[in-house]
Amino acid sequence: MDKTYQPHAIESRWYAEWESKNYFAPQGSGEPYTIMIPPPNVTGSLHMGHGFNNAIMDALIRFRRMQGRNTLWQPGTDHAGIATQMVVERQLAALGLDRHALGREKFLDKVWEWKEQSGGTITRQIRRLGSSVDWSRERFTMDEGLSEAVKEAFVRLHEDGLIYRGKRLVNWDTKLHTAISDLEVENHDEKGHLWHLRYPLADDACTAEGKDYLVVATTRPETMLGDAAVAVHPEDERYRDLIGRHVLLPLVNRLIPIVADEYVDREFGTGCVKITPAHDFNDYEVGKRHHLPLINIFDKNAGILAQAQVFDIDGTPNTRVAPSLPDGYAGMDRFDARKAIVADFEGMGLLEKIDDHALKVPRGDRSGTIIEPWLTDQWYVSTKPLAEKAIAAVEDGSIQFVPRQYENMYFSWMRDIQDWCISRQLWWGHRIPAWYDEAGNAYVGRDEAEVRSKYAIRNDEPLRQDEDVLDTWFSSGLWTFSTLGWPQQTEFLKTFHPTDVLVTGFDIIFFWVARMIMLSLHLTGQIPFRTVYVHGLVRDSQGHKMSKSKGNVLDPLDIVDGIDLESLVTKRTSGMMQPKLAEKIAKQTRAEFPEGIASYGTDALRFTFCSLASTGRDIKFDMGRVEGYRNFCNKLWNAANFVFENTEGKDCGAADEPVELSPVDRWIVSALQRTEQEVTRQLDAFRFDLAAQALYEFIWDQYCAWYLELVKPVLWDETASVERQRGTRRTLVRVLETALRLAHPFMPFISEEIWQRLAPLAGKSGPTLMLQPWPLADEARIDAAAEEDIEWVKALMLGIRQIRGEMNISMAKRIDVALNNASDSDRRRLEENRPLLTKLAKLESIRVLEAGEEAPLAATALVGEMQVLVPMAGLIDKDAELARLDKEIQRLEGEVKRVGGKLGNASFVDKAPAEVIAKERARLNEAEQALGKLGEQRARIASL
Repeated sequence: MDKTYQPHAIESRWYAEWESKNYFAPQGSGEPYTIMIPPPNVTGSLHMGHGFNNAIMDALIRFRRMQGRNTLWQPGTDHAGIATQMVVERQLAALGLDRHALGREKFLDKVWEWKEQSGGTITRQIRRLGSSVDWSRERFTMDEGLSEAVKEAFVRLHEDGLIYRGKRLVNWDTKLHTAISDLEVENHDEKGHLWHLRYPLADDACTAEGKDYLVVATTRPETMLGDAAVAVHPEDERYRDLIGRHVLLPLVNRLIPIVADEYVDREFGTGCVKITPAHDFNDYEVGKRHHLPLINIFDKNAGILAQAQVFDIDGTPNTRVAPSLPDGYAGMDRFDARKAIVADFEGMGLLEKIDDHALKVPRGDRSGTIIEPWLTDQWYVSTKPLAEKAIAAVEDGSIQFVPRQYENMYFSWMRDIQDWCISRQLWWGHRIPAWYDEAGNAYVGRDEAEVRSKYAIRNDEPLRQDEDVLDTWFSSGLWTFSTLGWPQQTEFLKTFHPTDVLVTGFDIIFFWVARMIMLSLHLTGQIPFRTVYVHGLVRDSQGHKMSKSKGNVLDPLDIVDGIDLESLVTKRTSGMMQPKLAEKIAKQTRAEFPEGIASYGTDALRFTFCSLASTGRDIKFDMGRVEGYRNFCNKLWNAANFVFENTEGKDCGAADEPVELSPVDRWIVSALQRTEQEVTRQLDAFRFDLAAQALYEFIWDQYCAWYLELVKPVLWDETASVERQRGTRRTLVRVLETALRLAHPFMPFISEEIWQRLAPLAGKSGPTLMLQPWPLADEARIDAAAEEDIEWVKALMLGIRQIRGEMNISMAKRIDVALNNASDSDRRRLEENRPLLTKLAKLESIRVLEAGEEAPLAATALVGEMQVLVPMAGLIDKDAELARLDKEIQRLEGEVKRVGGKLGNASFVDKAPAEVIAKERARLNEAEQALGKLGEQRARIASL
């Protein structure tokens, strides 16, 4: 191996080797174990959430693979309907074309062409993270097999009465001209207004205050043309006598009722609310309760119609309410109409007042346009019957959430579930398998031939297929079984379904997790997975959400491969339309990464993710942690080189040959058994953070920091017995080999590279570490006595080191040590480890003071009840050391006074940036602590 650890020299090479040898494919003889990768968008590229998610899944799959389970980690990508269509439409726009000019067939050819050229970016990036997915089984939601599964699912659900077509409100994107899901709507805090409008009371009615009108407050005056009622709270004394009466809707001159509904907030505005069921989701629910008509006033562009479209609440046409709208508004954009309506209200003396008002504005995450609740004909899944079984599967423990708290979120959503709009007005996606005759009747079937046969439609009667496609979540909701060959009962489906673990973020529990459970239970009769491991969001080190507008986004591959400062600045600011924001983010980036981002390698990043994966919490990602775990990789690499230098070509004992183990060897073997137990226990419990911590502490603190030091006297002492050296060499290689197996799920590349050279020395064979057996602890090798003895040795050495540091005694200088108040156990341990202590602690001598013997003038440390004494005579020049300490104390006192004075200056504290004040406070705290320690040290020396 190279003397220095260079991750890039090994990572690409090993991944290519693993993939080419098909090591990722199912091959274990044990119980099947399946994880389905949440399919990333084919348009996408890797972000920190993907990196974290993949690190967790790969740790699980490598762990179970080494346990002998028959593992399948199924990869694939999602066709990402809107996102992909927008990418290709932008490309066409750059050429002066649009999809309508091309036509559907040619446009879809362009999309497939783009997918073939660019769609593999994210899968290449997933490889770079070391993810051991079975690439031979890679699927795409629009491939032939999955498309057949989607069609079959739709038809079966329709035949079972669970899919229907209806006219209801949807989130309508007026730019993309399609319905979108709630997940694709972003609510922005924006400044707006609250218009207070007067609605005249009809039939000579008056309020309790004697007014002949009601005042309604609204943030959307343009929708008043579609008002169906005014609502008041049933217990509001001000309006109780008016319930059941009517107001005359201004401009439209239509009588609408005053209804009582608990939805109304009596404290908001005047306590009167306009109800527009066709243009507001809350109003739609009020409308259902009071059987109000749906009065649609918008076209697909959110422009005002010449005549309203009026329907009953069930979506059937309503002929009882006049569709007329006032002249002059037809064709107006909704916001132009708002201005005109407000002006007309003011001209009629019906505008009470206008208040400034902060509000949440829904915008499409792709288009950025304000989303309009709009009444359209769409396809729906009737979810309540499906939800009942899905709730039961979690209640009875068939499916478990980790952590359990997310079950409550799941239940809350599922018990208040609404029917699912599954149609989208796009061209890219799974086209809905429904055909219409000339009268507009819909027929569902797997193809047109089946429709004609099933519904006895003559061949000469024209049919046209539905133009819409299915919501992307519909196809991804079938993911656990469609990827395994359903509806055919394939061997893979029989073997690997239900799957074992789904690793996902909490934000898509409803949109994806719940829908997978509902669809799998109904279509296969099986749960889709046994465990849902829910992780938090990856945030920056300050806990802020990563976003391009904040300038705090990190690309996991930039951490793996490194990136220079200017490239990082360009990456973070590219495409920004606001120069000032781009300038701010550039400045922020240069301050945070003055030298860019160094190359840390995949293993350091993966270990960082695992170490931060405490259940259910958001992850504060800190580059300092990555640097620390890159140092951990270096430590492991250097330890391996030490082992090779001291074992290769030397007698390490035959495979089954008994060897003599020293107390130090027995201690590290015992510690290894406990580490094996802990890492396994925590991985079983999905506590990746605690598993990583246990592994880190064993390798760094116990094996590298102590064991390698404690065995040097045996390895390098020519007088040591052959048997003792053989036992130590075998322990060196076998403990490291086992530690590499424990480390492999977290750090696959470095562990594989070292293992390949170490395996023969440890008596192991095999083509790859990833197929070696997972370590099983042997309780018979847990040696409590050896652990206690070596902990005593460590404590004694630490006490001596502490005295050296406090007294400024060079490590090169040999010293005498005396032990006072030593027990029989202390005496035994001293005699058993005297050579070890003498060499490693650089001792001239070490002895036990006998009873009644006067202790010398000495610096002291404690090991239990035993005093560790280092006589000071001849070791230090007391006066010179006191003078040195006085000089340093004086310097620190000046620092405390200077910084304390600055922080005590109100002008400085008020004007200085928060980060500058924080640094000064930290500096003051550090100086005060150092001053205290030096004062204690001076007092000890002065007392000698």
